Amino acid sequence: MTKYSLPIPAFLLAVSLAAPRVAHAQTFKVDRFSIGGDGGTDYLTAEAGTGRVFVSRGTHVMVIDGRTGKVIGDIPDTPRTHGIALAPKSNHGFTTNGGDSTVTMFDLKTLVPIKKIRVPSGGLDGIMYDDFSDRIILTNHSRPIGTATAIDAATGEIVGEAQLEDDAPEGAASDGKGKIFVNNESKNTMQVIDVKTMKVLSSWPLAPCDGPTGIAFDRASNRIFSGCGKTSVVVDPSSGRIVATIANGDGVDALGWDAAEKLIYIPAGRDGNVTVVHQDSPDKYTVVATVPTMRGAKTIAVDPVKHMTYLFQPEYGPAPAPAPGAPAPAPGSRPPRGPVIGAWFFSISH
Repeated sequence: MTKYSLPIPAFLLAVSLAAPRVAHAQTFKVDRFSIGGDGGTDYLTAEAGTGRVFVSRGTHVMVIDGRTGKVIGDIPDTPRTHGIALAPKSNHGFTTNGGDSTVTMFDLKTLVPIKKIRVPSGGLDGIMYDDFSDRIILTNHSRPIGTATAIDAATGEIVGEAQLEDDAPEGAASDGKGKIFVNNESKNTMQVIDVKTMKVLSSWPLAPCDGPTGIAFDRASNRIFSGCGKTSVVVDPSSGRIVATIANGDGVDALGWDAAEKLIYIPAGRDGNVTVVHQDSPDKYTVVATVPTMRGAKTIAVDPVKHMTYLFQPEYGPAPAPAPGAPAPAPGSRPPRGPVIGAWFFSISH
């Protein structure tokens, strides 16, 4: 994920919108609930139609009722977890655990862990489910070069790996026809992978996008949305051509897409808001709202059935005082964090 640290409150945000008939400004009502729990966060995932939201918390995964903010489950022993992917065909869920370079495979109904899958490349970060191949795709910050690893969703076996051009691959999305598209945050490129062979087919520059992270594929219009700092882009996957740009906030680390509502959600952690964008046509996009959230909330998940969108960010207390005589932190290093002191669930309705 994008590496920056902000000592900000912890929120899980739920956004509910009716489908706009025309692209005009939208208004929102905000409710807040405390969800508690320990640990930092990275990605979160909404289970389509059930209301369950899976939230990474550093050493475990909290499962939240997206409507009420109630904690309804927990998946333990996921050291430095980053993301969660759900494979409904096989009734399995998966988490990426950067702390021990494993993927936890769990039962989607009971949440009981089934096994841990060792991933030799290391650098585990992003994760997604490809319904075409029934595979879990990992995007790993491996060294010296990033990798994309394919896991059979039914068996949990590693079935392929692609070598990428960047050691900071971020989000991945599927066209549902056998291709996977991966954002490379450091190179500002998007690579195309054949999911069956795990061979890289092409690489496309994404300028004026800077730091592409979040990604979604709209199969109806055959367009890819790539979330970037300040200026996100829309890509034609038949050519790699940029067909539209979208102005949004800074500190983007994910992107949400509701295909039925034709709405893109772009969270900006540094600016503390979500830019909501309506797809007027495959090559035309209109910002319909800028929803205030909180500084630091930079990842996002959409339930495309319930038309709800979620964010989460921990609240930290004061950092501990440095030990007497300790050297000053290096310039640009990550500042120390204090303990997690709060966690809040926000429900925003239209």
